[in-house]
Amino acid sequence: MLKQHSRFILFLMMFFLRLNAEAQTQKFTISGYVRDESNGEALIGASVMIKDPIKGTATNVYGFFSLTAEAGEYDMTVSYIGLEPFNTHIKLQKDTFFEIRLKSKQMQTVLITSDKADGNVQDPQMGKMKLDMKQVKVIPAFMGEVDVLKTIQLLPGVKGGAEGNSGFYVRGGGPDQNLILLDEATVYNAGHLFGFFSVFNGDAVKDINLIKGGMPAQYGGRLSSVLDITMKEGNDQRFQADGGIGVIASRLTVQGPIKKDTASFIVSARRTYIDILMKPFIKETSRFNGSGYYFYDMNAKVNWRINDRNRVFASGYFGRDVFTYKNSEADFNVSIPWGNATTSIRWNHLFGPKLFMNTTAVFSDYQFEFAAEQDGFEFKLFSGIRDFNVKTDFYYQPNTKHNIRFGSAYTWHIFTPNNVSAKSGETVFDLGGLVKQYAHEAGVYINDDWDISERWRVSGGMRFSYFMQVGPFDRYVKDVTGRTVDTVSYGKFDKVQDYYGIEPRLTVRFQIDKTSSIKAAYTHNYQYVHLATLSPISLPTDIWVPCSDVVKPQIGTQYALGYFKNLFDNQYESSVEIYYKKMLNQVEFTPGALPEDNVNNNTDNNFVFGTGESYGAEFFFKKRKGQYTGWIGYTLSWTTRSFPDIEDGRVFYARYDRRHDVSFVNVYELNERWTFSFVFVYGTGNAITLPESRYIIEGQIVPEYGDRNSFRMPAYHRADISVTYTCKPKKLFRRVPYSSSWNFSVYNIYNRMNPYFIYFDNEGSIQEGNLRVTAKQVSLFPILPSVTWNFSF
Repeated sequence: MLKQHSRFILFLMMFFLRLNAEAQTQKFTISGYVRDESNGEALIGASVMIKDPIKGTATNVYGFFSLTAEAGEYDMTVSYIGLEPFNTHIKLQKDTFFEIRLKSKQMQTVLITSDKADGNVQDPQMGKMKLDMKQVKVIPAFMGEVDVLKTIQLLPGVKGGAEGNSGFYVRGGGPDQNLILLDEATVYNAGHLFGFFSVFNGDAVKDINLIKGGMPAQYGGRLSSVLDITMKEGNDQRFQADGGIGVIASRLTVQGPIKKDTASFIVSARRTYIDILMKPFIKETSRFNGSGYYFYDMNAKVNWRINDRNRVFASGYFGRDVFTYKNSEADFNVSIPWGNATTSIRWNHLFGPKLFMNTTAVFSDYQFEFAAEQDGFEFKLFSGIRDFNVKTDFYYQPNTKHNIRFGSAYTWHIFTPNNVSAKSGETVFDLGGLVKQYAHEAGVYINDDWDISERWRVSGGMRFSYFMQVGPFDRYVKDVTGRTVDTVSYGKFDKVQDYYGIEPRLTVRFQIDKTSSIKAAYTHNYQYVHLATLSPISLPTDIWVPCSDVVKPQIGTQYALGYFKNLFDNQYESSVEIYYKKMLNQVEFTPGALPEDNVNNNTDNNFVFGTGESYGAEFFFKKRKGQYTGWIGYTLSWTTRSFPDIEDGRVFYARYDRRHDVSFVNVYELNERWTFSFVFVYGTGNAITLPESRYIIEGQIVPEYGDRNSFRMPAYHRADISVTYTCKPKKLFRRVPYSSSWNFSVYNIYNRMNPYFIYFDNEGSIQEGNLRVTAKQVSLFPILPSVTWNFSF
C-alpha cells in the first residue's frame, strides 16, 4: 500500500513540476499587417514564417496576422506571390507588432493559384479556388468585357446557365443557392444585359474566392457555394487612373490618397454605349425612335487607418440596366429598368496581438420593374428584395495550432414579390395593392482550424441559424379549385412562422507526404430565401420569396472526398474530388402557372415542393508557373429533382443537369510585350421538355409533351482566342508614368451555332393536308471579334 502511495505522490510531483515548467516558459506574439508598398493594399493570404523551429500563418482578408512562439531569436520571412519577400531577424522578448510593406518584383504569369505554393495539398479547405483580377484579365472575354462570373464557369463543378449567360450553377444547386458577396454585401442579381455580363467591374475588384465544398461556418444562408469578392481599397501612395475603351463599353477608375499612408479612396465607373452608337442610324421619323438599351455601374470605396488598432472602410455599388422599346405607330411603349445597390461600412479593431474584430453594417437592394403603355392603358409589374444587415466577426489565434473564428449576424429582410398595378386614363384597377413580406434572419457561429499534427489538420465549426416571417401580412387560403375561401391577417411584427437549424461543418486533411494529401468534407446548410422562376434560365424577372407558413427552408447536406497532388516542385497541381449532395424543400412553380396568378394572391400559393440530388466527380490539372500556364478541368455529374405534384413524383433531370463538362484554358507569355491565350469549352446539352406528339382537336393543333426534361439540346462547345500587346511604358508631361495595352479577342472562333432555345414552326395547313411541324434552333452568337484599349497613369 505504501509503495502505491509513493508512486502516486511521485506522479503528482512530476505533473506539477511539468505544469510549473510550462508556466515559466514565456511565450509572446508577433502580429501586424502586410501591405503592398506600391499602393498600400492589404495582402490577403500572405505567408508569415519563423524558423528554428518552423512555425507559420497567413494574413486574413484585411492583411492581419498573429503568430505565437516561445521567447527566443528567430529568422522571420513574409512572402506573397509576385512581391519581394521581407526578411528580418527578431529577438522575441515581448509581444511585437509589425507594419510590413512588400516591394514589387517582375512576375511571371500565374493563373488561379493558391497564395502558398503547396496550398493545394496543405490547406484543409476543399473545393476552394482563388482568382486574381490581373490573372483573369488575360483570359479571352466576351465582347472584350472581362467577366469574373464567366471565368468561374471555366472551373470544374461550376456550370453556366446558357449561351453568354453569367448565371452559374454549382454542384447541382440552383442560382439562388450561391452566396455572392461584394465587400460582405449580398448581391441578389449578378448580371447585366439579362445575364450576358456580370455586375463586377474588374478594375475595382482586388480578390475573388470561390468555395464550392466544405463551406466554413462563418458563411450561411445558402446551400451550394460562396463567391466572396473584395474591392480594392485605393492607392494610398499616389493618384492613379486606369480605364479602357472597348467595342460596347468603356470604363474609368480613379484612386489615390486622401492622406498618404493613412486614408485613400477609389471610384470606378462603367457604361455601355449601344444606345448612343445606334441613335444616328434610327431616324426621328422611325416608329422605333426612342428604343434602346444600356447599363451602367459605379463602385466607390474609402478607408481610414485611425491608428494601429482601428481602421474603418465605407464602400458602395450602384448599377442599373435600362431597356426601352417604343413603337409610335402602335402607340406602344415598354420600359424595363432593374439593378442592385449595396453599401458596406466596416470597422476593424485589434484588441490585442491574438484577437482581431471586424464589425460590418450592410444595406443591399435589388429592384426589377416592367412598365408598358398603349392607348392610355398603363400596366406595371415590379419585384425586389431589400436587406439591412449587421454582423460581427472575431479572429482569435491562441497559438500556431488553432485559428478560431466566431461571430454573429442579423438581417432584416423586406421582400416585394410580383406586384402588379394597372390604370386606364383616370381609372385605377384594383389588383390587390402593394404586397410586401418581412422577415428576421439571425445566426451565430464558431469555427476552428486545428493543426493536430504534421499529417492531420481539421477545420470544424457549428452554426445556429434562425428565421422568422412577421407581419403585416395577409394569407389567402385557397380551396382545391384555387378559389379564396378565407383570409388570415397578421399585424405589424406579429409572428407568421419561424424556423431554426443547427448547421455542422467539418473538413479533414490527411497529408500522405509533402506533395500529396487526402481531404474529406461534410456540410449541412439551411437556406431561408428561395428564387422562383418561370424561365429555364436565370433572368431579372425571377422572384425572391422568403420562407413562410407555406414555404419551408431549403436544407442541403453535402459529402465530399478528394485526393490532391502537386508535381515537379509545386509547378503543377492536380486534384480529384467526388461529392454527393441531398437537397430538401426545393421550389418550383405549379405546372401551367402564369405571372398574373399572383394578383390578389400569395406568390407561394402557386408553388410545389420537392427534393433534389446531385453527385459526381471533378478532375483538375493546372500548371502554375512559367511562360506557359493554364489548366484542364473535367466534371462528370448527375443532377435530379423529384416533386410529388409534378408527374406523380417521378424523378427527372434538372434543367441544368450536365453529364460532361470540359474546360481547357491556356496562357502563353511570349515576352513582356505579347501574351496569347486560348479557351475551349464543351458541355452536354441542357435538359428540356418537348412535345412527343400532336393531336388535331376542332381544327386546332394540341401538343402532347413528353416527360419533364427528357430531351437534350445539342452539345455546347466553343473556342476563344485572345492576344494582348503591352505598349512600352512612357511618361506623360515627362513626369507621370503611363502604360497601355491592346487586347484583341475572338469569341467562338469556328462559328459554332450553339443552341439558345428550340421552337416549333408550322408550315402548310390542316385543311390542305400538307401540315408540317419543324423544330428550329435559335442561336445567339456567331464568331465575334473585339478590341479593347486599356490604359493606366
